[in-house]
Amino acid sequence: MTIHHARRSFALAAFFYIAAFLLTALDSGATVSAQSNADLRQFNGSTMGTSYMVKVVGADDVDDDTLKISIDAELRQVNDEMSTYLESSEITRFNESSSTDWFSVSAPFAEVVDFAQQVSRKTDGAFDVTVGPLVNAWSFGPTERTNTVPGDGEIEKLRQIVGFDKLDVRLDPPALRKSVPELRVDLSSIAKGHGVDRVIKRLQMLGVEAAFVEIGGEVRTMGKKPDGAWRVGIQLPDATRDTVMIAHAMNVDDKAGNAMATSGDYRNFFTAEGKRYSHTIDPRTAKPIEHNLASITVVAPTCMAADAWATALSVVGTKVAVTLANEHQLNVLLAERQEDTFAIQGTGNLAGYAEDGEATDQSATSTSSSKKEKSLLQDVLPIAILSFGVFSILLFAMALGVIFGRKQISGSCGGLNNQTNSDGSTSCSLCSNPSDACRELREKMATNENAT
Repeated sequence: MTIHHARRSFALAAFFYIAAFLLTALDSGATVSAQSNADLRQFNGSTMGTSYMVKVVGADDVDDDTLKISIDAELRQVNDEMSTYLESSEITRFNESSSTDWFSVSAPFAEVVDFAQQVSRKTDGAFDVTVGPLVNAWSFGPTERTNTVPGDGEIEKLRQIVGFDKLDVRLDPPALRKSVPELRVDLSSIAKGHGVDRVIKRLQMLGVEAAFVEIGGEVRTMGKKPDGAWRVGIQLPDATRDTVMIAHAMNVDDKAGNAMATSGDYRNFFTAEGKRYSHTIDPRTAKPIEHNLASITVVAPTCMAADAWATALSVVGTKVAVTLANEHQLNVLLAERQEDTFAIQGTGNLAGYAEDGEATDQSATSTSSSKKEKSLLQDVLPIAILSFGVFSILLFAMALGVIFGRKQISGSCGGLNNQTNSDGSTSCSLCSNPSDACRELREKMATNENAT
């Protein structure tokens, strides 16, 4: 190999070395993240008409199949008790019964209904698990949506068979009782949160040290992941984009609890004769809510509590919601719709997020972008400095070769930059017409190599 080709090979090798180094360094952030979370195991599936995601740390002696089977078994049990879509479920059998006597149910079923009734009493009926017939009448039930407004006569008729005060519950022995035969119970506003709690409890029994459990957006965490606290995103209430407004850290031993639920009216609604109708029905008026509270997030010790309170407070509106949150020491974050912005209020450990008092889609996005740009700069800057140093050393070494070897420095163009050909042209000038000229260049290069 000639000195010229040796130097060219060295230059190319140095280039690919630097490129490989940069790619490896730029990817180091993802590599570190993957290594730090190497102990995480994730499981996904379907339940309660939605999806679930479970992330687990620990319990290394329990294989993945056992964990997945245990999660699914627990959620199937919740469905067997509280799913209105299963004909054989406890709740379906209770709803189909026309008896006004005590109806025996499982202990978990009775406990969920008992907690729901407590929230109903504390909110003067704003939360009501018997509201199902009104939800159906307003075209938000499981049947085909008609997007029509029910008449006053139909609403008044349904009000006779709806109301939390028409439902009784006892815990020992567990049973429910209805005062009107047509009364029906729907736990969709609390059952997902209860299901999350059940999965957490099952994982604890299996020896899991830390976990993140989410069902249909309702979340509860336990312990912490390998690289720190679990974080749960709170979205800006925007139906067109999923803009994360806040990433809330679920710190271990937080008095507020490690469960979160969000309720909002910005995804499910219909418009009739120019008026917007929310899917959130106020049981007290038997009509959709009309206030501007777009979403409310609740953090609580149990996901069942967070789920129920998020629904209840979304019914009463901002002012009453803040009053109830302070009265019952709830941790809430409220976003109220105001033209193109959202007025933010908070209580408890979520109050700090509301210091600015306002959030917009644009501000949330720009904040997120600036954080990403800052993070990227912090990651890339040290790499760029190191790469510049390595490249400078290489250039210095090449310069020494030129000084002591009395050779021109070969540039881009395959190491032939500005070298004069026999016809007086330079190699780089040939690249202006690559189709034919480059073929001639390659022929000349081959001739020169053979002559050497």
